Amino acid sequence: MPVKLGSKLPTESAEARIEIIPLIDIMFFLLAAFMLVSLSMVNLKSVKVNLPTATSANTDTKKDIVDISVDKAGAVYLDKKPVKDRELSQGLLAQKRQNPNMRVFISGDKDARHGDVIHVLDLVRSAGIDKIAFEIQPTHIGTNP
Repeated sequence: MPVKLGSKLPTESAEARIEIIPLIDIMFFLLAAFMLVSLSMVNLKSVKVNLPTATSANTDTKKDIVDISVDKAGAVYLDKKPVKDRELSQGLLAQKRQNPNMRVFISGDKDARHGDVIHVLDLVRSAGIDKIAFEIQPTHIGTNP
C-alpha cells in the first residue's frame, strides 16, 4: 500500500497522554480495598486471663448505664428499686439531663407480658433516650430452656 508524502502514520500523530480521572478512580479503589482488608485482619477477641483483684478498685464503672427490670407480675424496677410509671419517667428525665449520652438496659422476665415490656420501652423513648438495649441470657447449645 503506497503511503502519501504529507501524511503521518497513526502512531506518529498520537501523543502520549496520562488521564488523571481514571488514575484517581483506581487509587481510591485501591485505598478502599486495603482499608477493608486491614480492618478484616483485626482480631476483636481477646485472650482469656485470670484478672487480679484489688481492694482499692472503683466498682462504679457503669455511670452512663441505667438498668430497668420488668418482673413476671409486670412490676417495674429502676436500678433495683420498684417504681411506678410516673416515677420511672421523672427518674429517666433527671438522669438524661445529667448525662445526655446515657444508655438503658431493659431486662424483662421471660414470663413477663410482652405489653408490659413494650410499655417500659415506650416510657424510655418518651424520655428522649435512644440508646436502648434488651438484656438477654444466652442459651447453651444442647440444653433445654
